Amino acid sequence: MTMPPCEIQGLIQAALPGARVLLEDLSGEGTHYAISVTSDRFRGMSDIDRMRAVAAALRGHLGRDLRAVSLHTSVPDTVARGSRRLMAA
Repeated sequence: MTMPPCEIQGLIQAALPGARVLLEDLSGEGTHYAISVTSDRFRGMSDIDRMRAVAAALRGHLGRDLRAVSLHTSVPDTVARGSRRLMAA
């Protein structure tokens, strides 16, 4: 089973309103994604807590519809210049 990018984006944005979610389908089959999430809600959170917040949004899909996820999280003013571009869903 696969998961379309718009569904992933919707789950994350429902859990983190206002988040900017960029996705890249690494497999070409909708099962392995690089996901970048930028949100003001991450401010003051540790890296692991940011990852947990995104993982919680995807709970029930990780390991099933989403077999592998490479995750990057940031707050808006700390997004590194020159980071690789991902497609917006």
